[in-house]
Formats: sequence, structure tokens, C-alpha cells
Amino acid sequence: MEKMDLIKRNVQEIVTEEELTKLLESKENPSAYTGYEPSGKIHMGHVLTVNKLIDLQKAGFEITVLLADVHAYMNQKGTMEEVRKTADYNKECFLALGLDPEKTNFVYGSDFQLSPDYMLNVLKLTQATSLNRAKRSMDEVGRKMEDPKVSQMVYPIMQAIDIALLGVDVAVGGIDQRKIHMLAREGLPGLGFKAPLCIHTPILLGLDGSKMASSSGNYISVDDDAASINKKLKKAFCPAGVVEDNPVMALFKYHIMPRYDEIVFERPEKFGGDLVCKSYEELEAVFSDETLHPMDLKNGAAKYINEILDPVREVLL
Repeated sequence: MEKMDLIKRNVQEIVTEEELTKLLESKENPSAYTGYEPSGKIHMGHVLTVNKLIDLQKAGFEITVLLADVHAYMNQKGTMEEVRKTADYNKECFLALGLDPEKTNFVYGSDFQLSPDYMLNVLKLTQATSLNRAKRSMDEVGRKMEDPKVSQMVYPIMQAIDIALLGVDVAVGGIDQRKIHMLAREGLPGLGFKAPLCIHTPILLGLDGSKMASSSGNYISVDDDAASINKKLKKAFCPAGVVEDNPVMALFKYHIMPRYDEIVFERPEKFGGDLVCKSYEELEAVFSDETLHPMDLKNGAAKYINEILDPVREVLL
């Protein structure tokens, strides 16, 4: 796959493609980062950005993963000790999912975010950012935003300064990070830093077809055992012949097909025998015309998701 195709695969937005083209022409090994707030279980929504970091590594990017323990503390996700422990767990999961340990730089937020230089830059950016802009930036990612704390208003400011002081060319995140990334693009040049490029991945639906939420239990966690995943997928929303907003099809598009050259749906001969797809487009075609039954799709998803998550479970045992 061509480098640009690899970078753009399963991406919802690049801000901007023109800047990305210039970056690739001028720099042999550009840098990219994603920040993860250590706040609980890693689910397939998180894995979507991990997949993109793996794509970027294959395209020659140097990768930094920020384990944002201070951000988690400020967003009311636990004590500093609790979130640091979760950050350690997250790191092991990310490596087991396929990030190259020799080419991935893991940084804890608390290792540099409490320094005088960092805090001075945060204060400078607070002077240039309205309270309303800070709150809007947090609306998609903050907890209890109907009654936000002052710490949550500082959160997006800190994220912008993270990008600046980590010195990365590209910020990667889900599309829910867009407002924070735009704040960084607009605010950092005024402090003497470059504006980052931004790569945004989609937000996946939960297995029931509604918004993914821990309270609903409608997601696959990377430490779910095989039996749990099989059970969850059997109950998943998956209307016959429907591709759009189908969470099982999304698992194939964003998680399974990028990791396999071909996928095999195992079926009895009386139902047509095994069916092989060598691309997501082939899968869309056979599911849309109902050659492939929803239960066969679910069984295939369970098989491959369990294979992908086996290394994570081994690490966590």
C-alpha cells in the first residue's frame, strides 16, 4: 500500500492534506502522537487510534504515546496513584496490540507537565483562550460537563501545550478531539510554536447500535475473554444486508481487514461452504446482497477479534 494511502486509511479527517503532503516531502521521518487519558478499560474505540499509529509507523513516522495521567486526574478519573497504575496497564495493552516497542516513545504526563516551563506556557495560552472556547473544546470528552470544574477548563489548554512541548508534527485522535486540536492549531503559533497537523479517526457505535458507553456495556474490552466476546457479538445489532451504522461491519472495516490479507467465513456446505473475502469492499458486496448471513458475519468477527486480542490477554494474565 502506498504511504499516503496507508496514512489516510480509515481516517475521517486530515487537517490539512496539503500540509501533510508538504510534510512528507520535506521530512523523511515525521513525528506523530496520541494522548490517552488512563481512565479504565481499553476498548475497541481506543484501539482504532492505536491502529492508526501502527499505520503511521509503517509509513515511517516516529510515534509518541502520551499516557496522560495528570489529565485523567483533572477530569475526575481517580487519584494520581490510581490513574498512574491504569496508565501502566494501558501501556502494556498498546504494545500487545502491535505498536513497535523499539519505535514507540511512551511518555507519562506527570514526567513533564509539572515543570515551570510547561506551566508558564499553559498560563500564556489561558490568556489567549476564552472560557467559552475552553468549555466547548471539552464538551465531547469531559466528564460531568453540566457542572464543569475549573480543572476541566485548563485540560484543553494543557493538551495544546503537550503537542507543543513534545515537538510532534501530527496530533492523532478521535473526531471528538477536533475542537481541542483546533484550539492548538489556532493558539500555539501565538506562543512561538508551530501549528500541528491533525488526523482524526471516526467514533465507533456500540454493539447495540447506540453510542458506545461503559454504563451500557455495549463495547468490547481488550481484556474480555473469548466467551464474553462471542456472547456480545451474538447479541450485536446487525440487520441483514445493511452496511451503514452496522457495528459488526465496523469491526471488520476498522479492526480486522487492516490486519489480514484475507478473511474466511467458515460455513457448512449446505449454506454455501466457506466464503473468502480479500478486501473490505468484497465483504460489503457479499453482505449487502445477503450472500453472507448476519450470524456468519458475527461468528467471523468473533473469531478474528479474539485472534487480535489474544496477545493482550496473554500479557494481562
